[in-house]
Amino acid sequence: MFITEAFAQTAPAAAPGGTDLLMSVLPFLLIFVVMYFLIIRPQRAAAKRRDELLKNIRRGDQVVTGGGIVGKVTKVIDDKELEVELAEGIKVRVVRGGISEVRVKGEPVKE
Repeated sequence: MFITEAFAQTAPAAAPGGTDLLMSVLPFLLIFVVMYFLIIRPQRAAAKRRDELLKNIRRGDQVVTGGGIVGKVTKVIDDKELEVELAEGIKVRVVRGGISEVRVKGEPVKE
């Protein structure tokens, strides 16, 4: 009376050419393309600029270390280390990777 018969339904035939596969993969491809242009590509460009900046440190440049200490480069020891003068007569060795900013000679300190 209240029970109806259940009819078995067959799955629709797959469209030729694999459009179902394309439609299921397309959102993932779009997400990857958007992430590449919004995240990966700018991050690579910033890393390249930073490497170039650290490679071009010269004697006399004013630098800021990762800890926020400002000093003047007195000697480039090798490809990985610099000698930085923090105050008159106080010199320390700093690893290039520990430099967060390189200021141009004579640039005023921002307040």
